[in-house]
Amino acid sequence: MFVSVVCEISNDDHKIAVKHLLMEYGFKQVFEILYESTTIMAKELSRLKRDIDRRTDAFDSVRIYQYPLDDVLVITTLRDKRWRRIIVKQ
Repeated sequence: MFVSVVCEISNDDHKIAVKHLLMEYGFKQVFEILYESTTIMAKELSRLKRDIDRRTDAFDSVRIYQYPLDDVLVITTLRDKRWRRIIVKQ
């Protein structure tokens, strides 16, 4: 599964914490706010979402793009400390 994470973090301490967290999970930094992985599994991704939630606040925004997940694109967004999921079908 291909997973891309886009982080718009307002606090420098949170930004560093999330960056280190993503590196621990095996993500590669592509741009300053973009990380990608092709090796992460669904269970690890669930844990990653909880860990990101613990390291961010209401001013931070994180988007996770997953493909393929049951042959669809799944976009999960953390905004205002709430996770939302969008499923894009062909």
